[in-house]
Amino acid sequence: MLSTLAIRDYALIERLEIEFGRGLNILTGETGAGKSIIVGALGMVVGERASTDRVRTGARKAWIEAVFEDANTAPLNALLMEHGIEPMPGLILRREIGKTQSRAFINDTPATLALLRRVAAQLIDLHGQHEHQSLLRTETHIQLLDNFGRLGGLLSRYRQAYAEVASLLERRRRVTGEQQGLQAQKERLAYEIEEIDAVDPEPDEEERLEEEHRRLEHAERLFSSTATLYEMLYARESSTSDQLVIARNELQALARIDRSFDAILEEMRSAHIAVEEAASFLQEYNAHIEFSPDRLERIRERLGDLDRLKRKYGGTLAAVRLHRARIGERLELAENYDAALEKIDEEIRQAQEVLSRAALRLSEKRHEVAERIEGAIASELAKLGIAGSRLEVRFERRPESSGWIRLAVAGQPDARFAAYANGMDKVSFFISTNVGEVPKPLARVVSGGEISRIMLALKTILARSDRLPVLVFDEIDSGISGAVAARVAASLRALARYHQVIAITHLPQIAAQAETHFLVEKQVEGSRTVTGIRRLAEGERAEHVASLFAGTTVTSTTLETAHELMQRKED
Repeated sequence: MLSTLAIRDYALIERLEIEFGRGLNILTGETGAGKSIIVGALGMVVGERASTDRVRTGARKAWIEAVFEDANTAPLNALLMEHGIEPMPGLILRREIGKTQSRAFINDTPATLALLRRVAAQLIDLHGQHEHQSLLRTETHIQLLDNFGRLGGLLSRYRQAYAEVASLLERRRRVTGEQQGLQAQKERLAYEIEEIDAVDPEPDEEERLEEEHRRLEHAERLFSSTATLYEMLYARESSTSDQLVIARNELQALARIDRSFDAILEEMRSAHIAVEEAASFLQEYNAHIEFSPDRLERIRERLGDLDRLKRKYGGTLAAVRLHRARIGERLELAENYDAALEKIDEEIRQAQEVLSRAALRLSEKRHEVAERIEGAIASELAKLGIAGSRLEVRFERRPESSGWIRLAVAGQPDARFAAYANGMDKVSFFISTNVGEVPKPLARVVSGGEISRIMLALKTILARSDRLPVLVFDEIDSGISGAVAARVAASLRALARYHQVIAITHLPQIAAQAETHFLVEKQVEGSRTVTGIRRLAEGERAEHVASLFAGTTVTSTTLETAHELMQRKED
């Protein structure tokens, strides 16, 4: 949810901080007080295009910050980490708009405007006369359809198949692109393979040879030193071992007198054992020292061969072996190009069969879901005062001679269609808001209030499946009153059970439904006009709702009506 919106030096706002509540938040105020300015500031912080004329006169920059709670979702965290931003339990979006440029921040980390939009798109949807209206963007319609029908599983299987086809086609492109070059490189590849195979380096061979080389090169030193050490420790008269035996025996005698010598006696026994083991190792090592000038020369030659390969093919034996594997594959491809291409083509054919089945299944389910949405929307719009309206979910499949999707359609046993990341369907919402009118694309609906009610209807039926936690409605009450206003209010209240809803209204029927109610006011301070906002206390709300009926003169009758509307909310 959006917990806090802070605004500084934006349009008529000098300094403002709003703490929103859960459920339904209502903003009311006189025309021109600055309600839409607040929504406009929110639009800035979620990535709408900034205009420098929005900076308050006399200020260096405008500053808007939105704090979201419960924003720690897996997809959002993955997006943040992908761009080097540390996820936190909450999320802070900030926008600074200067006279010459604007800057965006996510969790106090500088971010591009494109990333800000992507992050905000997972958190909030603004509805009204603003650019940031997801339902007016055709590309979001298919997502809404899938969310409503809970088609995530089918979509995931399709995307896996789509990724497999894309990978195979890219592999085929690389293979065909390399064909001519491979043919020209065959002689060089064969020479390099022969050169590497003639040496045939083994894993860890270099380390083993270098260790053996050191031993052979220093054999005389190793022989004399181990012999001397063995003599000192064990073989000569009064050796270290003999001296330790004498010391051990003396300590045994002392320990029989005083038990405090027991510990040092055990240390002496351990020392004697350690010396005997060391002497045994030195004797064994000395006996097996190899003096072999021939073997030393062969190792030097082998290390030289390995060093030449390293200098030529990557610097390490691991790089040499990797190079050998790669050029082996390339030579095999050059020598068996037709067979390799045929194998890839067969893999592509099989992958496209899997993709086509997944695409068809997904498309069939989408058509079923579309019928349900069309009926539900017609009923919901009638409640909201747009009787006789009709929503159509239209599908388009684009035939394509080289399309990835193969289907049997009338008269075409192997028709081909374009494949997209989300399926083979292009989905668009068309609507007619009057009986007899031909449905038009949703994006061409002109009336701001009508757009908002259509969106409200869609959001109401999609509420359980739509994952956006925050919905903002501006001018949703344009052109309605009476019973229709009461229905819009009820729909907003119902929607607020699944989302945090922030709505601007002039209608008492809607304002009465608020769980948190804010009053936006414009006032003159010194020689400047400023917009302010305050949260209405429970005791103030009835009088303010009544003023929406009666204007400045609130009577006992209008106050009673306001109480009745608010009581209806509690019921």
